Amino acid sequence: MRTSSVRRTALAASAAALALLVTACGGSGDDQDKGDEGKGKPASTTSAAAPAKALTAAELEKAALAQSDVKSGKVATKLPASDDIAVEKVETEDAACLPLAHAQAGVAQGEPAASVKRSWTGEPVKPSADTKPEDALVAALNLEKMLINLASYDGDGAEQAVKGLVAAAEKCAGGFKATVVGEPMNVEKVATTDAPEGGDEGAAFTLTVAADEGVKAPAKIVVVRKGATVVTFSAVNLVSMATGKDFEVPADVVAAQVGKLG
Repeated sequence: MRTSSVRRTALAASAAALALLVTACGGSGDDQDKGDEGKGKPASTTSAAAPAKALTAAELEKAALAQSDVKSGKVATKLPASDDIAVEKVETEDAACLPLAHAQAGVAQGEPAASVKRSWTGEPVKPSADTKPEDALVAALNLEKMLINLASYDGDGAEQAVKGLVAAAEKCAGGFKATVVGEPMNVEKVATTDAPEGGDEGAAFTLTVAADEGVKAPAKIVVVRKGATVVTFSAVNLVSMATGKDFEVPADVVAAQVGKLG
């Protein structure tokens, strides 16, 4: 789920209307900057007493999010090629930032014993009959999409995966440049946000990505470790990719997936 391809999807719906939105929301990048102020609780660092056993691919499939686990949105168990990105297709100019680029692309950290992928797409709110066409377009695109990666590790691999992401966020706070399936991605800054609840430890980050027309678009990463399994959520909002406005990661979807890890 590359931010550039998501943005093209949003623009394809109505380039003219979204251009009006970008104009109307001038300075929305500043709103995103303000939204990050005051956030950033340190990631939980509670570790298990002993290394947990890595789950097999079959066990991860059972633990992965299913349609019946969520009250809204659509869960995909088989990702399209555009979302199922291979690890070798993700590169960064600074190797220290590669964990963040992997997480944003829905790629597992390091070398897991097994991993599975899911995606979740939200449902737009249906506008009323008297809604203006441009507002109706915004409503239709105002939904979140998440790539979900479950990866299980031998030894302390799961702990190291989370530690690597936290370290990358600190080292690459000023931004980094990446290439995902041949497409450039310019991340202008990385902010550590409130860690999610549940699991043995977790962390969350907001990547501010340079998009077209000078828009600074938020892309969000949430990571939770439970035993030897690490689940990573990479979330974007279609309207946010076009306007730069902030959005919230669907907490109920995160909770549903984390809850299945036991």
